[in-house]
Amino acid sequence: MEKSLEYIIYEKKNNIAIIKLNRPEVLNAINQQLFSELEYIVKVIEEDQEIRAIILTGMGDKAFVAGGDIAMMKEMTLMEGEKFVYAGQAFLNRLENSRKIVIAALNGFTLGGGLEIALACDLRIAAEHVQLGLPEVTVGVYPGWGGTQRLARLVGVGIAKQLVFTGDRIPASEAKQLGIVNKVVPKDQLMEESLALAERILKNSPIAVMQAKKAINHGVDLALEKALTLEAEAWLVNFATEDRVEGLRAFLDREKPNYKGR
Repeated sequence: MEKSLEYIIYEKKNNIAIIKLNRPEVLNAINQQLFSELEYIVKVIEEDQEIRAIILTGMGDKAFVAGGDIAMMKEMTLMEGEKFVYAGQAFLNRLENSRKIVIAALNGFTLGGGLEIALACDLRIAAEHVQLGLPEVTVGVYPGWGGTQRLARLVGVGIAKQLVFTGDRIPASEAKQLGIVNKVVPKDQLMEESLALAERILKNSPIAVMQAKKAINHGVDLALEKALTLEAEAWLVNFATEDRVEGLRAFLDREKPNYKGR
């Protein structure tokens, strides 16, 4: 790794990358340097063929990410704001469509840009004490890193409007009921549960999982007929692989499959 990291702690456990956002003194608020380091480490992980899953979390138990750095945004010019919003959207699009499975382990406040980052992940596990929200309107801005769009697609327009227009925070239990998070766990079990989820996914065919992710991500906004065509095309890509043959053989022979990702 060429770049030294001040605000990111990175470790690798077998085929799983763990990224910890490390500005706990300001609740892991996103400033330019943290954003740049996050972009960099995700690029490094994308190029690592051994890694199949990413777990993204924050340091401490107070915050995953409490949003963008307010002091930084206050001083931005319009041109700087334009660069900031488009860079954030582009990065979260890359994260959402990563060839890795991305799990957000929400260890504390998940607000503003923090929730937008979490929404771009494939799966979200929250500790019981976590509060989530998009409070941008309370400080004179509104979500610009995909919050208005990904949240509406996840929970529906009505709930998204309520959360965005009020800026209200909701507890993890309510976020689970709304479908914003997949699971709520005691805070001392958060990383254990996140790793266990990643490991269950990694037992499956990597090509099948990635083609399923592609079909879901790209098909959800299409008309059903076009989405079904996309699904069939992705299915056929997977059907042509050695992993498909191995998975079906292993099932019939009552053995564990030995997937090779080809």
